[in-house]
Amino acid sequence: MIMSFIFRQHTDSMITHSKKQKPGKLSRFYAILTLLLPLAVFLVSCGSNAASSPYQINFAVDGEPNANDSGVYVALAQGWYKQQGITVNILPFSTSVSSDQLVSSGKADFGISFAPALTGDRARNQPVVSVAAVYQHNTGSLVSLKTSGLDTVAKLAGKRYANGGSAWEQPLVTQILSCNGASDGSFQNVVTDLDPLVALQSGNFDFAIMGQGWGVIAAKFQGIGLNVFPFVDYCIPDAYQTDILSNESFLQNHPDIARRFLAATSQGYTYAAQHPQQATNILVAGAPKGTFPDLNEILASQQFQSAQYINDGKCWGYQTLQRWTGFPQFMYNHHAILDATGKPITKAPDYAAAYTNDYLPSCS
Repeated sequence: MIMSFIFRQHTDSMITHSKKQKPGKLSRFYAILTLLLPLAVFLVSCGSNAASSPYQINFAVDGEPNANDSGVYVALAQGWYKQQGITVNILPFSTSVSSDQLVSSGKADFGISFAPALTGDRARNQPVVSVAAVYQHNTGSLVSLKTSGLDTVAKLAGKRYANGGSAWEQPLVTQILSCNGASDGSFQNVVTDLDPLVALQSGNFDFAIMGQGWGVIAAKFQGIGLNVFPFVDYCIPDAYQTDILSNESFLQNHPDIARRFLAATSQGYTYAAQHPQQATNILVAGAPKGTFPDLNEILASQQFQSAQYINDGKCWGYQTLQRWTGFPQFMYNHHAILDATGKPITKAPDYAAAYTNDYLPSCS
């Protein structure tokens, strides 16, 4: 830009006045221009290098690498982030701090979350917002062991539920039991930090929550039969099970970076939706060695989840107010959205403020 300015200034002057200048003056002009050119090239070179430096994005996962994350791994491997002028650093998962907390504090720019968690974050005044839906639907389910004989939802009444500790779990189970016509919607609500499958196998619990795309598939590959009762089949509002969230301040300060990140991420998940086998290969190659001991299991998980990325949506990532109202409103109606003091909020949340499509690539 600086060199262009120099050329414009001197070339315009030369064109206008060359007929009036004496040869000596014109020679002096070329001499000055010759001296200025190296400086101009140097300045332009410095500006070009600064402009081309990639912007680093920190991305927080919600657990060990799995098919939730495959779109990000694909975009990395295919060089699509690089094409957008950014680099992506996938932060190592930690059980001591959630992806939501990392994004809220600004230690991560984007991360994986899910609608109930993000709804709770915002009730505690954490400045997070969903910028893309990884899945279009909720694939969560209540499950019981086939060997338990609890093969209908009605039979779960009065039984021991392995509660992961979220405020929305108890009303959700009660709603599912009531929807199925159980004579008694009560159950034993026992909080545990055990993995759901481990909890069921321990013999201390009768049913739990699992995602169909991971826990249910893992059980199958371990030869463990499950009865599966999807939430959405039992009067529970649909929701975006998995989302990509960001920090409101980051979005305000770096809207172009956000759009570039999501443009490449959208390419990654769209590719994974269309090519589950290739996406699996990329995920396995990109994850820490030994993450996936059973390659057939992660392929089955990827095949299931690839079908959920776009599903009946027009394009990957897009969200609607209807779906961002349904389950959060269910949580609010059952006093399951807690503020920073641990008390239920008394005013309905702003459902529309929880998500945005503004940074996604256009959807035709």
